[in-house]
Amino acid sequence: MVALAVIDGMPMFELSIVCETFGLERLDLADPWYELRLTASGSVRTRNGFALTPPYGLDALVNADTVVIPALPGDYVDGDARLDPDLLNALRAAHGRGARMVSLCTGAFALAAAGLLDGRTATTHWMRTDLLRARHPRVRVDPSVLYVDDGDVLTSAGRSAGLDLCLHIIRNDLGAEVANQVARRLVVQAHRPGGQAQYIEAPMPRSNGDGLAPLLQWAAERLHRPLTVAELARQVGLSPRTLARRFHDATGTTPLRWLHAQRLSRARQLLESTGLPVDRVGEECGLGSAGNLRHHFTRAVGVTPTEYRRAFRQTRA
Repeated sequence: MVALAVIDGMPMFELSIVCETFGLERLDLADPWYELRLTASGSVRTRNGFALTPPYGLDALVNADTVVIPALPGDYVDGDARLDPDLLNALRAAHGRGARMVSLCTGAFALAAAGLLDGRTATTHWMRTDLLRARHPRVRVDPSVLYVDDGDVLTSAGRSAGLDLCLHIIRNDLGAEVANQVARRLVVQAHRPGGQAQYIEAPMPRSNGDGLAPLLQWAAERLHRPLTVAELARQVGLSPRTLARRFHDATGTTPLRWLHAQRLSRARQLLESTGLPVDRVGEECGLGSAGNLRHHFTRAVGVTPTEYRRAFRQTRA
């Protein structure tokens, strides 16, 4: 039995993912299928304005085999609202009974608030990973993956990554063929390569960078060149050591690491928006040959440049 915790003000998207994957019976694929129970402490209204009266209370959550926490309302993540203590106690009790605990997107904040992620590796939406790490320092946050399977506690990255995790659970429970068939009916990939690192932007700093903004812009326009720290320092009339110190204060990283991140960001833009051959993309972004681009891109993003381009073209289509 799968219990879905419904919280007042939560978004519909992750809620519907759980209902679609576990709540829609597919007895032609597996018999029995999952039994899904929507649980809450009373009537709720989603962020989109839909009124719901879940038929089960939190006691059903305590007695479930699998407990799923979808994305939380924004006030609980970015604001100072606090989750219902009864819900947190129910999560702890369910975990104590041996239930499999699952969070989608920012639902990880609920598991963390209940203390269920302490000492574990977990993930959430890439826009909230730093916040999760700061608020719950005992959690090992991995911002790059689509989901983390830590045995009895599983967490997914943001938005559609919740579907990846649900398919992963079906794959573990009922086998790869059943998961593949469900994915086919949902018209999605059964297993996406790479992680959410391929969707994270690497923007220019919003501040003036302690006076370094013109230098950052100058370098960003010359990524195809083999830029060095000495050349960057000469551009602003500083010693390499002084530039390194001011650069770290302004950006939080070193000049070479910043350049590398910008080159990877440029490579992603070219792969998304142009049909340039991979070797030409490597030259344009300053990563050199196709082989060198493939090495650095795959290491940082989790998929090859070709796979990345194919995925984004399918998304646009």
